[in-house]
Amino acid sequence: MSSTPTDTLFYEYMEIVRRLRKECPWDKEQTHQSIRPALIEEAYEVVESIDHNNMPELKSELGDLLVHVAMHSVMAEETNAFTIEDVVQSSKEKLVRRHPHIFGDTKVSGAQEVKANWEKLKMAEGRTSMIQGVPKELPALLRAFRLQEKASKVGFDWKEKSHVWEKVKEEIRELGEAEQSGNAAHIEDELGDLLFALVNYSRFLHVNPEIALRKSVEKFTKRFQGIEQELKSQGKKIEETTLEEMDEIWNRHKSQVQSSKSKV
Repeated sequence: MSSTPTDTLFYEYMEIVRRLRKECPWDKEQTHQSIRPALIEEAYEVVESIDHNNMPELKSELGDLLVHVAMHSVMAEETNAFTIEDVVQSSKEKLVRRHPHIFGDTKVSGAQEVKANWEKLKMAEGRTSMIQGVPKELPALLRAFRLQEKASKVGFDWKEKSHVWEKVKEEIRELGEAEQSGNAAHIEDELGDLLFALVNYSRFLHVNPEIALRKSVEKFTKRFQGIEQELKSQGKKIEETTLEEMDEIWNRHKSQVQSSKSKV
């Protein structure tokens, strides 16, 4: 069977990575552990390009992520742990195994049933807990969201959205009581419970809290930098400006944004 252009391109790509491991002083020194932080960073850069709907940037960032898949695979080849072919074969088998409604006889009524079956299939693969498989490296907000989603799939969830909101209000009261006590550990514990309850409520609003918070952080960043830019244009230093002056600029910028949105 003759190779396709894609096969040839992939082979050439892997040979470049293998050569880097042999000839580049920096690449030769790397280990799975040393490039681990960069892998996480590259994944977030992919997410950022998606958020900005920047297709050229997404193409570039996916390439950077692919470098890590290739590099980790080549490192594993060097110790006879596994090869890139093993990675692809394993992924292929998993895709087929976890989609019996496509590659088998299983019937599903829709996306929700697909998700429920997915979790059952993962348990059948040897997992000992329904909430296993949510990486500890995830941001805490996103990890809470994913854990709650998984628990919900087996019925461990609130029945009504109003009940979840009551839980949020209960946690707010408990945080206030903890603050009155002055016990730092208690305050931290209750603040965590409040955030967890808010994540739960976000699920019932069909909002991903990680995305929502990221957007709010971006909004704050732009508005604060707007304050800095306006003060700079006035020849003022932000550290010498009063809170009232900064608030006035903040509120003006906020009103301008809201006004422009209402015209759309």
